[in-house]
Amino acid sequence: MSSLALLQLVSPALPVGAFSYSEGLELLVQRDQLQDRATLASWLEAELSRGQVMIEAAALRPLRHSLSQWQVSAEQGKVDHGTDVRDWAQWLIALRDAAEVRAQQQQMGRSLLQLLADLGHPLPDGGVDFGWPVAWAWAGLSWEITPLEVVQGYLFGWVANQLSAAVRLVPLGPTEAQRLQRQLQPLIEMQARSLLDVDPKQLWCGGVGSAIAQLSHAELYSRLFRS
Repeated sequence: MSSLALLQLVSPALPVGAFSYSEGLELLVQRDQLQDRATLASWLEAELSRGQVMIEAAALRPLRHSLSQWQVSAEQGKVDHGTDVRDWAQWLIALRDAAEVRAQQQQMGRSLLQLLADLGHPLPDGGVDFGWPVAWAWAGLSWEITPLEVVQGYLFGWVANQLSAAVRLVPLGPTEAQRLQRQLQPLIEMQARSLLDVDPKQLWCGGVGSAIAQLSHAELYSRLFRS
């Protein structure tokens, strides 16, 4: 069942609004820095290897542990405000440089947490004001998806969303997008396994270009995406 739950979680039909964000990709295309499949592939490989998404993926397992402890405390009637979860959430959102991407993380997190609550899996305090990584980790815990699959799904879903934006921007044909998704699967698998037991606070992010693109996106005169 965990595999089917993972398929539901990474489905493009998940109502979280991911399709409306490009995370700076739109600006890079408009400035001719991403022009074709090759440059897009290099960009995605760099982000998977040393971008912010890598740190978020590494945080999913400790988030799952903190969420599990919060859940157990609530079931035992103990007073627990989810302090560890909130600390992780605040740290992760603070790592995002651009206001647009911070808003993206918060909106998608709220949408997924509201969906999970509607499906019978509310957070212990019933709240929804957490970012995307917290919501993803809670979905993995609630739906009994293995920790490795949770990390794999997070990285796979991020790539899929970037490719969805690229099909509308680069331009990139849908077949080429699927070919690139397949091409990146070994890297996704390798990164997921290596990040599973890594302390995310010991990692570094080399995505300076990504941060600049995300910050500059707000200044575009004409745009299709919200980030």
